[in-house]
Amino acid sequence: MPGIRRLHLDVLKPSEPSIIDLAKKLTALKGVETVDIVVKEVDRRVEKVRIVAEGDNLDFEKMRVVIEGVGASVHGIDRVTSGGKLASESEKGSCF
Repeated sequence: MPGIRRLHLDVLKPSEPSIIDLAKKLTALKGVETVDIVVKEVDRRVEKVRIVAEGDNLDFEKMRVVIEGVGASVHGIDRVTSGGKLASESEKGSCF
């Protein structure tokens, strides 16, 4: 049975570690093939980031443990893709 293939997460993280270090930690998880992190907002000590992870059978709970392990918190799951293949950018529809 196909699992979670893509997750879009809204995360609030401290300035350290860097998004590079966080991406490396997430990519090291089994099943995670790609991690893309974009900084959306910056405050003096925190950053609001969007994390997009892709792979086969992503384990959200293991990802959450890594994210919380660096002092960050998941504020929301903005999009989930599950099934046999990933939809291309042109096939993705907007819910709004």
